[in-house]
Amino acid sequence: MMANLNISMPPALEQWVDSRLAEGRYADAADYVRDLIRRDQEADEAERQWVRERLAEGFASGVIDAEPEDVLREIMARLPDA
Repeated sequence: MMANLNISMPPALEQWVDSRLAEGRYADAADYVRDLIRRDQEADEAERQWVRERLAEGFASGVIDAEPEDVLREIMARLPDA
């Protein structure tokens, strides 16, 4: 069973939707909105996956036994413009 959703939009957005429909890629405005929502869900999941991967990288890199200031000084000393 599908739910109904009624939305209001300014004329400029309505014209945008109409132009997308005219391209023939979508059957109607509802089809277009469903596609946008699916893409948003996929992008959200991709962002979450990216964060998970960065966290895993961080955990895998281990813990160093140094003060944060010392670590930053060491990193900055390696930079060419430091």
